Amino acid sequence: MSIRRLPEHLVNRIAAGEVVERPASALKELVENAIDAGASRIAISLSEGGLSRIEVADDGCGMTPADMALALERHATSKLPDEAIEMVATLGFRGEALPSIASVARLTIESRVCGAEGWARAVDNGIVVREGPAALPPGTRVIVEALFGRVPARRKFLRSARAEYGACMDVVRRLAMARPDIAFTLEHDGRRALAATQADDRPGRVAALTDRALADNAVTIDLERPTDAGVLVLGGVASLPTYNRGVADHQYLFVNGRPVRDRLLMGAIRGAYAEMLPRDRHAVVALFLDMPASEVDVNVHPAKTEVRFRDPAMVRGMIVSGLRRALDAAGHRSVQRPTDAALQMWQPERLPGAPDAAGGLGPAAVAGVGMGEAALFATPSSVAAMAPGRVADHRSTFFTTPPAARAEPAWAPPPETIAHPLGVARGQVAKTYIVAEAEDGLVLVDQHAAHERLVLERMRAALAGGRVAAQALLIPEVIELDEPACDRLEARAGELGELGLDLERFGPAAMLVRSTPALLGQADPTGLVTDLADELAAFDEALSLRERLDAVAGTMACHGSVRAGRVLSVAEMNALLREMEVTPHSGQCNHGRPTWVKLAHGDIEKLFGRR
Repeated sequence: MSIRRLPEHLVNRIAAGEVVERPASALKELVENAIDAGASRIAISLSEGGLSRIEVADDGCGMTPADMALALERHATSKLPDEAIEMVATLGFRGEALPSIASVARLTIESRVCGAEGWARAVDNGIVVREGPAALPPGTRVIVEALFGRVPARRKFLRSARAEYGACMDVVRRLAMARPDIAFTLEHDGRRALAATQADDRPGRVAALTDRALADNAVTIDLERPTDAGVLVLGGVASLPTYNRGVADHQYLFVNGRPVRDRLLMGAIRGAYAEMLPRDRHAVVALFLDMPASEVDVNVHPAKTEVRFRDPAMVRGMIVSGLRRALDAAGHRSVQRPTDAALQMWQPERLPGAPDAAGGLGPAAVAGVGMGEAALFATPSSVAAMAPGRVADHRSTFFTTPPAARAEPAWAPPPETIAHPLGVARGQVAKTYIVAEAEDGLVLVDQHAAHERLVLERMRAALAGGRVAAQALLIPEVIELDEPACDRLEARAGELGELGLDLERFGPAAMLVRSTPALLGQADPTGLVTDLADELAAFDEALSLRERLDAVAGTMACHGSVRAGRVLSVAEMNALLREMEVTPHSGQCNHGRPTWVKLAHGDIEKLFGRR
């Protein structure tokens, strides 16, 4: 076959395959054009997730009729005044977006320069069908209809309207974060879905577009580093380690105001939070890196979502150090104050062995060989009650004095270790690890990881039997989420109901929780539903029904398990060990981490040089 020159309309359709993958791609290009035009207000309207209609209106500089005709030609742009492409400062610069979109959709452009008449031009899949005057305020309005309507090979690979709308919302959210000086509105099928007014600070805009609780649970990053080419400035907000999410979709990265998805930057964030977050948790971060244009190449991807740095090691080091400095400065800050229920458990209490009203000691204190020994072998609650004016907890395991490791008096003879592979509990270290003595060595158990596996296996067994038992809430709880997250949960409400979680839609951006799985006990509905929405966003389409149920059950089990930091009694520790011995797969948690390790007698002897 001989080589031939491709016709112009086919060239544009091929280019559209690189630039316009889905409605969100077209929307991104149009909004970036509006930002580059100097707009202070951008209004976006979608129908069917952008599949049938996308409209973007701005109050920017507008275009003359001659510029409008030129804008629909390939590689025609006003954003490169010279050939110094490495110094580009605008979001768009290739000049491919409008002709590419016009080749696979019906495109209408209406624009007016201040002080002149408006003009409109309509193109239907590469053919100009209408041109003439138009009435509109100064600025530009672009309408895209029936995207890929005449390209069935591309149309059939698009996802549902709901999924495409979620992708469009993510694009608008990221661009709105980058430019707090611009007001954004987004309507979907005639209903307002997003409204961001002009703001002076990026942290406020980020919190408004993600979760308003982030403003109270985040640190501000502000770091400058001089270089030979200029100054690198790192700003933004980062959540406290205790404020995290189940997936990394809530990490927003911007380079010179451009939203990017860069593996180097994502790796730097993971490195900064190393040893502060579990492997399956991710920080909520919005980082803005401003640097000289000569230090970054933005022309490495057709959609401009990837960048390349001249000195990547320096950029990574700057992000890691900036995040760690801000997190270190946060000190002991945590996500929130103790709940009212937890505070109500703290009240004065007189226990056996505490001083009575006359100042004497109760019978438990005088029974024994002396005060020193009585204090040594007293229960934790009585130790807390010995000091006048101290408060004690209703839970008998409350203990505030160091060291972190503790042991309880063996009021009953301990069971024989020979009958139990995981041994008999002897104490707890750091309120996280159970120390048990087995016949052949020492066993250390991660109480959270172990109980997480046990709860998951209980849920699997209950699900195999038909349906997981549900515990109705006395007062249904309303959980506020963004609209795409509510759509995903509503679509899977039946499957979640089989797992004991009964959800109902409660308006456009909220879910009503009526019951939670009984196996989880007093679970946190807000954290549970938020994590489930994140997991469905990450894995929903790629998993079968059985796999989805298993993944959801794993998330629920994590929320319903014994947490690290909870003090357990000896009886509770032994009960956990016994259940582990009869539960399949109890050697690892739901995320693949080991739940227990053993030091054999020989290993212990080696540690002390006896072997």
